[in-house]
Amino acid sequence: MLSTPLPSTTLWRLDEQGVSSGNSLQWLGQGKVLLIGVPGAFTPTCSNQHLPGLLASKDALQAAGITTLACMAVNDAFVMAAWGRQLGAEGNIQMLSDGQAELTLALGLQQDASARGMGIRCKRFALLLENGVITRAWVDEPGRFELTSAEHILAELR
Repeated sequence: MLSTPLPSTTLWRLDEQGVSSGNSLQWLGQGKVLLIGVPGAFTPTCSNQHLPGLLASKDALQAAGITTLACMAVNDAFVMAAWGRQLGAEGNIQMLSDGQAELTLALGLQQDASARGMGIRCKRFALLLENGVITRAWVDEPGRFELTSAEHILAELR
């Protein structure tokens, strides 16, 4: 995965014009991007720790050279936008939908959460992209939140 281009897939987002689709490289391929993937919007760890930690660390991440913060999940664009609004991510973090798990599957970062009624979801991960190339990757084991925390990533970037 490291030193490879981010796969080219379709992602979705909700903006002032409504739901729009775009190519993953179009939206994430320029600059130094930190992309986090979460198992699901509004889920406890994602809502109480992961995304709030990213928001709280936004300035420190930018000081470390990150130009874009993005969050994606295998949820639809409406859910991602509502979740972002609820947590104050608007204007701070791109909230992206991988509704059909295209990028998740292309990265090999899927997990089957069918036993919990959630179907195929992405693992909890963080990727550092530099001009569309994956230069760092952190992946937590299912049910864990350690390697992908903003604090851990900041420590690794220093």
